[in-house]
Amino acid sequence: MLTVAAMAESPVARYRVVKAYPHDPGAFTQGLIYLDGFLYESTGLNGRSSLRMTELATGKVLQRQPVPAQYFAEGMTNFGGQLFQLTWQSGKAFVYDRFSFKLLREHTYTGEGWGLTNDGKRLILSDGTAQIRFIDPKTFAVTGKLNVTDQGKPVDRLNELEYVKGEILANVWQTELIARISPVSGKVLGWIDLSGLLTPSEAQGVDVLNGIAYDAKQDRLFVTGKLWPKLFEIKVGK
Repeated sequence: MLTVAAMAESPVARYRVVKAYPHDPGAFTQGLIYLDGFLYESTGLNGRSSLRMTELATGKVLQRQPVPAQYFAEGMTNFGGQLFQLTWQSGKAFVYDRFSFKLLREHTYTGEGWGLTNDGKRLILSDGTAQIRFIDPKTFAVTGKLNVTDQGKPVDRLNELEYVKGEILANVWQTELIARISPVSGKVLGWIDLSGLLTPSEAQGVDVLNGIAYDAKQDRLFVTGKLWPKLFEIKVGK
């Protein structure tokens, strides 16, 4: 993984763990949100992709919708009572009813799909580059683009996204860093260094840090990773 020293130009914050929760070690986490007491997760890999609702305290999967094996599911967000889920290289987005997980419609888009969140008006999509796209949730048309930079340098490999307190939080693939991005300028406002979340034994056989969820009602931030055995509630500080 790339280190903080190799990546970050703007200020770097550390964290403290408030609580650790069980997480399915078979879940290749691509998208994560917290909604009304439950976690909703999009998992990837061809033949293993799914949309699921899980119980925070136990990690138990309460509801699951498999994604057809030809698709590699990616980021996911809730908008207007519907769950939007991207796919990696298929240019297809699925829209589900939040409660029944019934597939309501599909959309197409160009380029790859990585992370997805929303600001209450628009969907916000990352595609592995340094550019973020704003998407109309009804038509999936691109309504704007944002180039992400840190002290003038492009920040690429933007992955899972979460909109928190007027900022876009983004996992940066193959790092243990989260970028705090201005949705207006695209500038990185700061970094969160999440190194050391897993013990060496817990880190055996896992993939990269990926997955950010925010509980706005209780101001709680959750993070996890692909194939991680745990999900963490954290507080960010110096």
